[in-house]
Amino acid sequence: MPTFSRDGVEIYYEEFGSGYPVLLFAPGGLRSAISWWHPQPDGTPRAWMDPTVALAKNYRVIAMDQRNAERSRSPIRASDGWQSYAADHIALMDHLDHRRFHVMGGCIGSSFCLSLCERVPDRISAAVLQNPIGFDSNRHVFHETFKGWAAAMRERDQKLDQKTLDRFFDNMFGGDFTFNTTRDFVRRCETPLLVMPGDDPPHPRVIGEEIARIAPKAEVLRDWKGADKVAKVLPVVLDFLARHTPK
Repeated sequence: MPTFSRDGVEIYYEEFGSGYPVLLFAPGGLRSAISWWHPQPDGTPRAWMDPTVALAKNYRVIAMDQRNAERSRSPIRASDGWQSYAADHIALMDHLDHRRFHVMGGCIGSSFCLSLCERVPDRISAAVLQNPIGFDSNRHVFHETFKGWAAAMRERDQKLDQKTLDRFFDNMFGGDFTFNTTRDFVRRCETPLLVMPGDDPPHPRVIGEEIARIAPKAEVLRDWKGADKVAKVLPVVLDFLARHTPK
């Protein structure tokens, strides 16, 4: 299995295709893992493209299980937060010797993309934000999904206490807007963004639309969700990435 280790964190990843690199951040919240891109276990297609297949004809696609999702493992500390995930992402691309790359994220992955646009803007050539999460009087939605994930973490590690988990939740989902970035940053963000707004409580349409409105180099793709729309969505994504792939 391809794994990368750093500071007690073990990250599972897979690579597909060849060419300019695209780092993927899957949907699934804190359970964000490669499997969320693929069809469901019963074969039912997801409501979005599988970029490990769709983009691999043109790009070298790197997909990963986030820390503590499926095959990746990490300690959970009260100080952990978005910066911990960003450090994993940067270290993985250093390990693979990719100085510059595109990023594409679904759900929580959109916020992971924005973290890298803010922390290492010189390394991110373009970002696709599919179904962005964000705060719109919906913190209870994230708290409910967090409880299930936290219970699984405590079952795995009996020494993990609730205070640490509560701090971790606040670090991840205690903010507003995209939870990890501010409107001021997005207004200054010079990375080209393709925004695909969501339409449900974890992925409020208002968040995606606001990112698209205030980011200086944003494009927006609406009416994208659904397995029946993939054939129309894929050419838009490919065109966006191609226009921003360094020559």
